[in-house]
Amino acid sequence: MLLGEVLFRLEKKVDEGLPLPVKTLKGEKAANTFQYLGNVEGIEDVDIRPQVDGILEEIYVDEGDFVEKGQPLFKINAQPYIEDLKNARANVALERAKLKKARTELDRLQPLIDNEVISDVQMKTAEADYEIAEASLAKAQAIQANMEISLGFTTINAPVSGFIGRIPKSVGNVIKKTDSEPMTVLSNVSKIYVYFSMSESDYLYYTRMKNDSTSKRISPAVKLILADGYIYDHTGRIDANSGQINKNTGSITLRAIFNNPDTLLRSGNTGKILMEQIYPNAILIPQSAAISIQDKRFVFTLNDSNMTQRKEIQIEGRSGKDFIIGEGLEEGDRIVISGLNKLTDGIKINPIKSGRLLSEN
Repeated sequence: MLLGEVLFRLEKKVDEGLPLPVKTLKGEKAANTFQYLGNVEGIEDVDIRPQVDGILEEIYVDEGDFVEKGQPLFKINAQPYIEDLKNARANVALERAKLKKARTELDRLQPLIDNEVISDVQMKTAEADYEIAEASLAKAQAIQANMEISLGFTTINAPVSGFIGRIPKSVGNVIKKTDSEPMTVLSNVSKIYVYFSMSESDYLYYTRMKNDSTSKRISPAVKLILADGYIYDHTGRIDANSGQINKNTGSITLRAIFNNPDTLLRSGNTGKILMEQIYPNAILIPQSAAISIQDKRFVFTLNDSNMTQRKEIQIEGRSGKDFIIGEGLEEGDRIVISGLNKLTDGIKINPIKSGRLLSEN
């Protein structure tokens, strides 16, 4: 090849411009995602604690068992409470007899009062004795009722349906109402709560955007990323928050609720809450297409003559490996997506698409 021909081709390439990949922007569906660490709890996590003291006589369930509401769980030795109840019933019978005797005395004295045989003082004394007997009977009946309740507490039943947790006690151990550790924890996980925290700024943004009337509204549905990285099959929703910003951490705790029909999730699980802000017609650019100068971001756009112009942009979020553009670009704009270190304003570009020069297509 002659030297002149080589120089001609080089000059032609210079005139055509620097070959770099270019993207023409158009509106695309995108989702800006937010993730927060969360802890799972059953909708009912109940500490099972004794209401009476005694020796643990029977354990009817095992750790991890599913139990129905009302099903017996534990049996505390009832013999002391049976004897207490017998004593209480005997006292009731005694006080009932005393009341009957006082009633009889009143009935005996009434004709004597009517005929002025005895004084009113004797009648009033008899009436007072009757009221005392009546009150004593009521007290004895209350003690009997209390003994019946205590006897009932010797059998501990499930207050809700759910799964049995760890059982630290064994048969023969002494059980006390003052024990710091519960006998077990019963978890109803037909639905589960996921508690998570977000910063004050994120919460303000979430509150504004969940009620936003534009297309950029945050979806009311949330997803749960499990500890193994899989996304839980059922979507949930945020149904409550703690109502206060923690002064020490500057964060607020929120609660999401999920159905758990297969009881896959249990109290104590961890995961990540995934929230999505849907953009039906977003302007997306590859993250590699933006350069940062101090606290600002820029891209290189092309004019009709394929000359570069540095332009400031505002990033509103991320969707995968792309930036979601808030301000600075619009549909139809062309940007250079790589080789930015070679560029300044006013550089001519020969746009490349899919590995070929656009001018060759």
